[in-house]
Amino acid sequence: MTRWTTRSETSADIAAIRDVNLAAFDTSEEADLVDALRADSSWIEGLSLVSTGETGKIVGHALLTRCHIGDMPALCLAPCAVLPEFQKSGAGSAAIRAALTAARNMGERYVTVMGHPSYYPRFGFTRASSHGIGLTIEIPDEALMAMTLDENHPLPSGVIRYAAPFGI
Repeated sequence: MTRWTTRSETSADIAAIRDVNLAAFDTSEEADLVDALRADSSWIEGLSLVSTGETGKIVGHALLTRCHIGDMPALCLAPCAVLPEFQKSGAGSAAIRAALTAARNMGERYVTVMGHPSYYPRFGFTRASSHGIGLTIEIPDEALMAMTLDENHPLPSGVIRYAAPFGI
């Protein structure tokens, strides 16, 4: 069992983060998305987290950027990536947990994710539609999830508006 170290990305990490996303996905779409988000107003310093092993090599990445649920500011968790040889090792979970903790510490309240319905509930995500949250595009209902980072602030209802680089 590897103990993962997590931290916010630095400018020296940009190429390694791109490499992780290129290796984790079949196309360059997610790596290109990270680069586009980094240049977008939705980018929030401190919410791009990496996980590293004992050697310091970046093996996982999780990114939170600004979105809105209706008119309420929220965050979007995407993309999340792990080098293939480290998948199912906890590196991705470590980066996601670190990103959610960083967001909570910054006073952020809400996070959305489009992803595998069997994976994201372990972090506290629940089906977005049960909170009156939707999208302008069709995706499987169980794939759109949301969570509150502050139990004193229940999730708002509304349509999610993503940053422009998402194209949604």
